[in-house]
Amino acid sequence: MGNPRIRALIVAAALAVHAIGAARAAEAVKPTIVLVHGAFLDGSSWSKVTPRLQAAGYKVVAVQNPLTSLADDVAATQRAIDDQDGPVVLVGHSWGGSVITQAGAAAKVRALVYLAATAPGAGQSVADLLAGTAPTPGGTAIKPDEAGFLAMSPADFASDFAQDIPAADAAVLASALAPIAGKAFQERGSLAAWQTKPSWYVVATQDRMMPVDLERRMAAAIHARTVEIAASHAVMLSHPAEVAATIIEAAQAVP
Repeated sequence: MGNPRIRALIVAAALAVHAIGAARAAEAVKPTIVLVHGAFLDGSSWSKVTPRLQAAGYKVVAVQNPLTSLADDVAATQRAIDDQDGPVVLVGHSWGGSVITQAGAAAKVRALVYLAATAPGAGQSVADLLAGTAPTPGGTAIKPDEAGFLAMSPADFASDFAQDIPAADAAVLASALAPIAGKAFQERGSLAAWQTKPSWYVVATQDRMMPVDLERRMAAAIHARTVEIAASHAVMLSHPAEVAATIIEAAQAVP
């Protein structure tokens, strides 16, 4: 051990082992990104954001909401959170914002990201949030069926929900539009996770489904780090790079 060269090799080896261990430890605590879709869509609506997050080294889980009630969608999201071993960044689009506002109270959730999403307070419903706002073109296109589920026609979806994505892509999405129970928009949650979790909000300034002014008011009310993108309601499909960057920012900002 008296040989300086041997000592130097031992120190170098120890430092290398330490660096590898530190890198693995950092990787182990990297949060999982749990994506929660909104009304009329499913988990495939994240198809352009997911690969960008994965390329940045994040595990990504897309929830499949049944869209049958707020409680049912929260339960589906909670199962996805519970399945993760470490911290979670929870992302909600549109109606998914109401879902993450409830499910985001879970201890594993470190941050919330809202994308053109509803962000109710405790005891508020989507209907409450929309009360007094001017009707939007997309909102007036939503029609109930005999079972009380709300749906959009493919034509209205293309013109008012996803007007800034290629027509062929909109047609594929429209072929699998998922109706949502109308009662869900009347249901009031008991929690508001944004009160205790750091939040980000992406305002879609060309939104024809949700009033843009409402998006801005909600972002301010929850004290979110706000990003504005000139996009339709389908912002994660038309501007996936910007959306992914916002999600990564949230993931990097929290322990």
